[in-house]
Amino acid sequence: MSTAMDRKTLIRYLDDFLVVDQFRDYCPNGLQVEGSPVVQNVVTGVTASAALIDKAIALKADTLLVHHGYFWKGESPEIVGIKANRIRKLIQNNINLVAYHLPLDAHPVVGNNAQLAKLLGIAQAESSDPTSVLATGAFSPPIKSVELAERLSQTLNRAPLHSAVVDEIKSVAWCTGGGQDFIEQAADLGCDAFISGEVSERTVLLSRELGIDFFAAGHHATERYGIKALGEHLNEKFGLDVSFVDIDNPA
Repeated sequence: MSTAMDRKTLIRYLDDFLVVDQFRDYCPNGLQVEGSPVVQNVVTGVTASAALIDKAIALKADTLLVHHGYFWKGESPEIVGIKANRIRKLIQNNINLVAYHLPLDAHPVVGNNAQLAKLLGIAQAESSDPTSVLATGAFSPPIKSVELAERLSQTLNRAPLHSAVVDEIKSVAWCTGGGQDFIEQAADLGCDAFISGEVSERTVLLSRELGIDFFAAGHHATERYGIKALGEHLNEKFGLDVSFVDIDNPA
């Protein structure tokens, strides 16, 4: 049987666990839309889309915990159209929206980068900067470039875009999601390969000219696992009823 806890207690715990105060982010981290003061039934997912909200409503969730929430810097502040529709559904159903962006990317245990390393069998190097969203590590023993492409495809159920430059990969850097512009920093660190979620036209050209393999494995595909791990952590620690819902997204 699941347990219940006070929303304020949960948010304080998550803020501390994910060291939110150490990040300068593009959106508010933590509680974004206020719903039930008591948390018992949590749905987790990558992005707070209408489809995910509808699933949370169907599952009678009181809290929706996501990686991509709302109120991004630079976007229009008006609550109209799609944003209004999403927020209206949350409020009408008394559902909290809780979101953690960069703090979830960087967390050394449940973070997106850490979870991707675990899935791919990368020995992750310890970082002296807890806010860094660029991770580094190594394969031991080294693996063939084509083998890493196949491992990504099998693990994430999505064939990566692969800029093949080197034959064998030992040292690797990665940043899930939209981190393709870290490729130059990865090359400066002497890495054989760089993995991200997205790709820009310039990224492949940089890969060739820098002499570093590049893999674009999907923004959504590389960021499923942090929010799932965070939800599992809450279930284990507090006994909350937590369900991970994956809304398919090929991007």
